[in-house]
Amino acid sequence: MYNLKRFLTMTVVAVLLAACGNSTAKAEGADDTAGSDSIVSMKPTDDKFVELHTSVGDIVVRLFGDTPRHQANFIKLVNEGFYDNVLFHRVIDQFMIQTGDPDSRTAQPGQMLGSGGPGYEIEAEIVYPRHFHHRGALAAARQGDQTNPQRRSSGSQFYIVTGAKVSPAMMQRLQEQFAFSDKQNEFQRLASAQMDKIRTMQMQGDTAGLNRLQREIIAQVEAKFAGQPEKKLPQDVVDAYISEGGAPHLDGAYTVFGEVVSGMETVEKIEKAQTDSHDRPTQDIRILKAKVIDYKGAAAPDSTSTSAAK
Repeated sequence: MYNLKRFLTMTVVAVLLAACGNSTAKAEGADDTAGSDSIVSMKPTDDKFVELHTSVGDIVVRLFGDTPRHQANFIKLVNEGFYDNVLFHRVIDQFMIQTGDPDSRTAQPGQMLGSGGPGYEIEAEIVYPRHFHHRGALAAARQGDQTNPQRRSSGSQFYIVTGAKVSPAMMQRLQEQFAFSDKQNEFQRLASAQMDKIRTMQMQGDTAGLNRLQREIIAQVEAKFAGQPEKKLPQDVVDAYISEGGAPHLDGAYTVFGEVVSGMETVEKIEKAQTDSHDRPTQDIRILKAKVIDYKGAAAPDSTSTSAAK
């Protein structure tokens, strides 16, 4: 098992980086987040289905009703034709395929892609471990923690996980990480509340004070969780990663808001495409048309269109 002090101490750097990134995000992108009442106050809804008709085959995805902001935004973009003719611009074998950059529609061969979007972001809806990065999971791309500590999702870019099978030994390490995740989050919360004090000590070179504060926070965490049973990953998560594979290192950090229900063979074709040094397929692979469908695959009525903030 992990040493609690060593495990929690590692989050100090993350807390400091997140704080720095947070100030940058507020200064440069405060108006870029989709945060209207139509999104923020949304309640869970029924699952919806979207068909991605690509240049190499069709993919049908389920959009989870318990990630309503992401579901509503995705359907909004589909109904607007936003995804029509965009490229799969980032493809990594045994990891994932990514698309949703509007700049890719007219991209020249070799052009760097991945920065485009609709001009806003979506609040994170991380529902882990209920939704995890198993093979076929649909998740939102985003900027890194340093500039995006709230883990807000890209307004349009998403990826489908392919991944690789996870060994039992690796799953054991993931179990240990998961067991400590609540403690790590509590440590980060307490450390964030002391951020001004931590920064002052850093500026003064007060190493002894920083170590003392760290010990105090760890003691608070240990006291809060004393006597509580160890948290464990659900068995279906463990079984899925061992038997089918995925990308468990992304769990809890990115919003998983759907999954492939049909067309994994198409996903695999894209996954195996030859790519350049920037992971872009050398032969363009596009979403030709995206549309909302009902469970049987027929076009859904117009009433399925859901409004989202622009």
